[in-house]
Amino acid sequence: MRIAAPPERGRANRALLTLLAEKLGVKEAEVEVVAGPASRDKIVRVTGLGREELEARLRSLAGREP
Repeated sequence: MRIAAPPERGRANRALLTLLAEKLGVKEAEVEVVAGPASRDKIVRVTGLGREELEARLRSLAGREP
């Protein structure tokens, strides 16, 4: 994902989490950066969805629906 927010004082991370929560249909509190907060590459944890549902929603967002 590309984020327009500057990577200053966590703004880009917050923008990423807000966008992911919105697109995945979960609360912002259910999305968190667990690795790479200061890096371009990040690992994000999403709670509130089962693995299969999360994977289906991510495929849909990527335009790769089965």
